[in-house]
Amino acid sequence: MNTKSLTIILITGLLCTQIRAQSKPYRVGTTTANFLEIGAESIGSAMGEAYVSVGGDLASIYWNPAGLSFMKLNEAQFTYQPWIADIHFTHAAVGIVLPKYGTFALSFTGLDYGRTSVTTLERQEGTGETYSAMDMAASLAYARKLATWFGFGASLKYVSSSIWHMRASAMAVDLGVMISTNFFSPDGKRENGLSIGMSISNYGTRMKYDGMDLLQPLDISEDNGNYKDVEGQYRLQSWELPLIFRIGVSMIPLKADHHQLRIAVDALHPNNNSESINLGGEYQLILPGTAKFLLMTGYHGLFMDNSEYGWTFGGGIHWALMNNKELKLHYAYKTMDILGNYSMFTFGVTF
Repeated sequence: MNTKSLTIILITGLLCTQIRAQSKPYRVGTTTANFLEIGAESIGSAMGEAYVSVGGDLASIYWNPAGLSFMKLNEAQFTYQPWIADIHFTHAAVGIVLPKYGTFALSFTGLDYGRTSVTTLERQEGTGETYSAMDMAASLAYARKLATWFGFGASLKYVSSSIWHMRASAMAVDLGVMISTNFFSPDGKRENGLSIGMSISNYGTRMKYDGMDLLQPLDISEDNGNYKDVEGQYRLQSWELPLIFRIGVSMIPLKADHHQLRIAVDALHPNNNSESINLGGEYQLILPGTAKFLLMTGYHGLFMDNSEYGWTFGGGIHWALMNNKELKLHYAYKTMDILGNYSMFTFGVTF
């Protein structure tokens, strides 16, 4: 299948996805562990989360594990984002490139809700106790090129959530493919041509909370005896993870010795909201042997019904080290309507 045929198929798929968005009922509020929907790296977040077809760095472990197959150097990164209501989001990852076998990567994502005072109906000012809540996910990813232009990737993920004495967990997988073509390439090279990416994230088991906080004493017969010490337990239903299907394209329409421009578009089909489009762009100013400066912008959630998302912006710098290694610093600024505007910081290094 040639690149023109692939492009026609992709465009048709994007159009069909948008047509479905006009009529499908939405399942808002029907999934758990929704921290898995938070973009886990600053460049992708600053590009409006249009990153499923942009490979070659460790950020792909979140957007599309197939992008790891295009990594050339080992890399480690750490991301921090202060969230609403003093919630803190962190993400750490490391990827190792083994040319004969593929790329292996580990990541950890956490959402810390802090500590909150325990209150009851009788003691509404607080009991003197506090409780904490935490969501986390740990993943192991593997990606490999099956050809110079085609890569696949998969990630096995453990998801956990806790609040006071209650726990829930699930297992999930992320799957993705990425195709690199020389279509629209300014210099005829595949690495600068049209790139096509597809991924499915968080396909896994359901989560069901359980723990001692669900235990309550019951009096099952108020008229015939006192049974107030009989132990009862609430039974909670299980919830799906936020399943997301992404398909997108990216290309580099401008490529020169010291300048590069990348544009990207993703279409998203989640199981808990309406379909949407993400748009992104990245400009690079390259100073050979010294540094690389990045400027990013995008729009997150285009065509999404009642979206709180919007424009995104960001920047970054890659300092050149010895032996073609780099020290990376990225920043993203995200607008979220009534939820406010938030910043994300990523620090990374290749080795």
